[in-house]
Amino acid sequence: MPALPTPLADTLPLPAGPADIRLIVTDMDGTLLDDAKRIPGELWPALAELRRRGVLFSPASGRQYATLARQFARVAEGMVFIAENGTYVVRDGVELSSDPMDGSVAAELVRTVRRLAADGVDVGTVVCGKRAAYVERTDEAFLAEVRRYYVEHRIVADATAVEDDVIKVALFDFGSAERSTAPALAGFAGTHQVVVSGEHWVDVMNRTANKGAALRGLQRALGITPAQTMVFGDHLNDLEMLDAAHWSFAMANAHPEVVRRARHLAPSNNDNGVLRTISRVLGL
Repeated sequence: MPALPTPLADTLPLPAGPADIRLIVTDMDGTLLDDAKRIPGELWPALAELRRRGVLFSPASGRQYATLARQFARVAEGMVFIAENGTYVVRDGVELSSDPMDGSVAAELVRTVRRLAADGVDVGTVVCGKRAAYVERTDEAFLAEVRRYYVEHRIVADATAVEDDVIKVALFDFGSAERSTAPALAGFAGTHQVVVSGEHWVDVMNRTANKGAALRGLQRALGITPAQTMVFGDHLNDLEMLDAAHWSFAMANAHPEVVRRARHLAPSNNDNGVLRTISRVLGL
């Protein structure tokens, strides 16, 4: 069994007093995972110890529920998955909450991206349903990116006619999502959330849907307070989630706005920052 992470140096600023942590929520890409998209091997013994102490560990990601469930299959029992940027929350295969979009909005997003692509932007749409993700692009470069985050995906002739509860529409831009695709979606920002969730990804969801809303609902359901919650994030889709926890940590590699919003700073994702911070705060 691998050793638990080495504690951080005493210079890491942390809140004073004992830590009564009941819930730990972490983003995946750029946060728990390193840049090679690997789960740290030290996570598994740490999760066993957290479970023994009665601390719930919850991944919160833009990734699909099916993808998260597969990644954590060995420890999935009892774990809460905050999937699709908070639009779909599941525990032991049972939906705890969801926030489906109007199908007409999803269809208009697909048509908007088709026009962007026709104008020369190298972008593709992923229509995210509860059962699967649906794509029209069939080139291997795009599908390789889709497979990273959407284990259950289907190629369809017309993504405007998906028969599923659509909970999010994700756009993958091979260039800079923040500079090209996101501004082109400004017309949706008045009624929906348009969130840059990574260097190449933009997610569009209901205005009421985000990781923070999902986390607050989970806290209410479990009777856990923000003071008993620890959260880790690195990108703009993590901001509301950070607001829902007293123990909020931005990764050292985080977007500048995330660093400003979080109460504390953790080492980078490539320095095992999530587990090193948990180890120190909880004395693993």
